[in-house]
Amino acid sequence: MKNRTRTRKAAAAALLLAACGTFWMPAAAQGKSATYRCGNTYTDRPCEGGKQLALDDARTEADRRAAEAATRRAEQRADQLERIRLSQEKEAYERSRRSAHDARQAAMAERRLAASEQLARARAQKLGAEPRKSSPRFSGAADDGPAAAQGGSRRKKRNGSSAG
Repeated sequence: MKNRTRTRKAAAAALLLAACGTFWMPAAAQGKSATYRCGNTYTDRPCEGGKQLALDDARTEADRRAAEAATRRAEQRADQLERIRLSQEKEAYERSRRSAHDARQAAMAERRLAASEQLARARAQKLGAEPRKSSPRFSGAADDGPAAAQGGSRRKKRNGSSAG
């Protein structure tokens, strides 16, 4: 992350130097030539109704050093604020992730509870229901049907290899 910040700073500094060089080079080459304001434009040649402007850069070396120090302080503060913002974003992401996990866990627990309640209701309904009347075939009483006339009762055939 620091490397990216340094790259941005270097690019900004290079852009600033290029811009300053573009504007200061012609002024330095001209020496102390005059600048005129002609309406809404500026030129190095006098014009009708134009006013000559005094463009002296009266900054001292101390002013320049103070400006550079202020720039460094502003950059350090910007880096500090970026670190704070990134840590806050990370904390917010973690809180969001944890709350989503907790919500999923709660939903799963609720579904399990609903399923177990539904199963308990089904069991209670089954146990509380009146028993079914048995059919004559399985009642165990003597059957007056054709099997009784033959003198035997009908038995269910067994599947398997042992004959009994």
